Order: sequence, then C-alpha cells, then structure tokens
Amino acid sequence: MSSFLSSIQLKQYKDSGYISPIDVLSKHEAHEIRDEIEYIEKKWPKEIESLGRNYVHLISPTFDKVCHNTKILDAVESVIGKNILICGTTLFIKNPKEKGFVSFHQDAKYIGLEPYNWVTAWIAVTDANEKNGCMRMWPGSHKKKLKFHDQKFDENNLLTRGQTIKNIPYNETKPIILKAGQMSLHHPAVIHGSGLNKSSDRRIGFVVQSYIGTNVNQVLGKMYVQLARGVDKFKFHNYVPRAKVLMNEKNIKFRKKSNDELSKIFYKGAKKKGKF
Repeated sequence: MSSFLSSIQLKQYKDSGYISPIDVLSKHEAHEIRDEIEYIEKKWPKEIESLGRNYVHLISPTFDKVCHNTKILDAVESVIGKNILICGTTLFIKNPKEKGFVSFHQDAKYIGLEPYNWVTAWIAVTDANEKNGCMRMWPGSHKKKLKFHDQKFDENNLLTRGQTIKNIPYNETKPIILKAGQMSLHHPAVIHGSGLNKSSDRRIGFVVQSYIGTNVNQVLGKMYVQLARGVDKFKFHNYVPRAKVLMNEKNIKFRKKSNDELSKIFYKGAKKKGKF
C-alpha cells in the first residue's frame, strides 16, 4: 500500500510548514527502538549522550532500519522528490523531572544545507503530547525570512548553542501531538520548539535531521550521508556504510568522524561550545 502523501497533506505542508501526524511505524516497532536505546544506555553508558546522540543510525541496525523505512521514505519523497539522502539522525530524549527543553528556532539558520530541498522527520518513539513536552510549530512561519537567533547556551537547552528566537507568540503555535510510531515532517525554516516533560515517563523522539535531496549541498562544512532512494548525480557529500552489527568498531569510527564534522558546522563562528 502506498504511503505517499495526499494532496491535502501536501497543502498543509505548503501552508503551515509541517505535516502531522503521519502513521509510519507500529507500536511494536516503536517499542523496539526504545528497547535499543535503553540497551545501549545500559551496556555503553554515555555513548548516546551529548554529541553522541547524533548519527546514531551509524551504530545500530535497528536505528538504521528506521531511516530506510519505506513508509517514511514515501512521505519524504512526496515533499523533496525521489532522490533522497540521509544526512543525520538525532535522539531527542526528555527524562521525567529533568529540565530539558528546545527553544524556538529554525533549523535552516545553522545547519548549512542549501537549497532548502530537505525535510526533517520527527518520529515518536513514545507518545508525544503537551504534558511531556511535544514540539510546537508556528504555522506559516517558514514563508518569511529567517529570524535572528540569540545564542544563550542554556545548560538545559537541547540545542547546541541554545539558539533562541525571542518574542514568539506562543498562543499562535500549535502542539504536534503524536502517538508512538507516528511522525511529523517539517520545513527547514518553520519556527518550532518544545517545553518541559512534566509526565512520569520519558519522551523520546528519533529524528532524521534531515532527509535531503541529492541537489542539496553543505555550505558550512562536510556532511556524511547514505543514499536512501534514487540516484545521486551531484556527489556533494561523503558516503558512510549502513550499520549491520550493533556497535561495530568500524561504524563507531565513521560515527565519530561524522560527529566531529557536524560539531564544526553547528559551532561555526561561535565563541564557545555547548554540550551537544
């Protein structure tokens, strides 16, 4: 059965800058991802914390399988076309009673991917709702110029520099409520953020940040990618192998190299570094 987006969903993306919710994984598949996260946390403490939460698809076949999921790729293809690269993954985990949040920001401001033929897939590993700090989007904000971002370096901010757009009209933002196994897709320039987890369980998001068209270049540094679908005629980026064994030594080295380059991109021009 086709998972390509409908004309109504594509209109929502064009008008609002995001699509949500989209059914992509079963509850069992979502639970497998959580099990993998918590197994790694137990066996290799700190491995997927701080900068290590990025490029996690390079060290785990379970995470890799999510990125190449047909339903996800069908939806992505509907937005950016049939030639698709995976250029990164990130775990956004908010534990109960911690103060982690994501300030309102625009991905396009600091990631360095141009043109904007790319989309971020936010996949709910656990339910995401207003109580546990789901994302909030400002519909239509992707249609305007990129805004100034203050760099706050707040220790509880899950963004690298604590990139923050001030004076966002919160009452105009919309909560992105997802069940485990559902995802949202959002435009590079849409303004979004998320609040505190006030529930008694973890809120876990597996984020492909991002799926890019093969015509998209990295203008701030190097990017390590995998071909998810189609053909790459441009060859702008370095390629890395798919994970076949959990925590394989070769893949760990590729992940470190990828994260080192990602850190250079995220902190380009910054006077200091955060923990992510």
